[in-house]
Amino acid sequence: MKKMVLAVTISTVFTFTPQAYANFSYTPKKNTKVGLYIGGQIWQSKANGTVGEENTLSNFNLKKEQQNNYFVAIIHPISFLPNIRISGNTLDTTGKKNLIQEFIFGGETFSTGDDINTSFNVSYVDYSLYYQLLDNRKFSFDLGLTARDLNGAVTVTGATVVVDNEDDCPDIPQSNICPSPAGTYTPTGKIKADDIVPMLYIASDLSLPLKGVRVFAQGDFSLINDHTLSDYQVGVNYDLANTRMGNFNLTLGYKVVKMEFEDLNNLYTNIEFKGTFVGFVAHF
Repeated sequence: MKKMVLAVTISTVFTFTPQAYANFSYTPKKNTKVGLYIGGQIWQSKANGTVGEENTLSNFNLKKEQQNNYFVAIIHPISFLPNIRISGNTLDTTGKKNLIQEFIFGGETFSTGDDINTSFNVSYVDYSLYYQLLDNRKFSFDLGLTARDLNGAVTVTGATVVVDNEDDCPDIPQSNICPSPAGTYTPTGKIKADDIVPMLYIASDLSLPLKGVRVFAQGDFSLINDHTLSDYQVGVNYDLANTRMGNFNLTLGYKVVKMEFEDLNNLYTNIEFKGTFVGFVAHF
């Protein structure tokens, strides 16, 4: 069903032919040949929010972590064909808490008073097709569609239990995996976060009076109600060098990623990652 929605949306958006040359959002000049853009970012993200199953969402005091992302874009001067952009992002963080009530996650039950840890490890690859609707030396505006391919999992673990003999097994949840005659057991609940979500892609940049300096904004926003996903960034782009080999730029800015899953394999989240980033863009 989701793939059908994505296909219909793509057909609707791309039935028109923009009367502008294609271009990438960081470059306001018109192109007369195919160009390749390669870039990446490192950003220090602070995570806030809750994780769990329906009606059992819990705040795990998620840690600030360094995240990475990259992109590759191909632009061309053929007005009726969309440009292509592929980007990859990783979102990793951990947290812990002491339970004040029973918590069930991934088929595992954690009791009141237990110290539990969570690991949020979700990555995604965005496949974007877009047109540049406005293009001049001062301002550009891109609009398109993104298919976000999510992959990863959320894992919750409890304290390791030492099992001296089979008499300890009844005290261990799901005791069918109890070691015998002795060993350890770590209660673990895990839910995968795999899905494909259609999103709206928007990007824009504006040249400033300062030579070689531009401001830019870019974002993806979910198009269906199953989940509320979004990420956007705003920043400044500095021209470092323009050579025969290519153009090289430094980017600085602020990035926000929101992941609100609604029953994704019984996973519910309401998490926001945000923080400053530094990046590099090369144009060949």
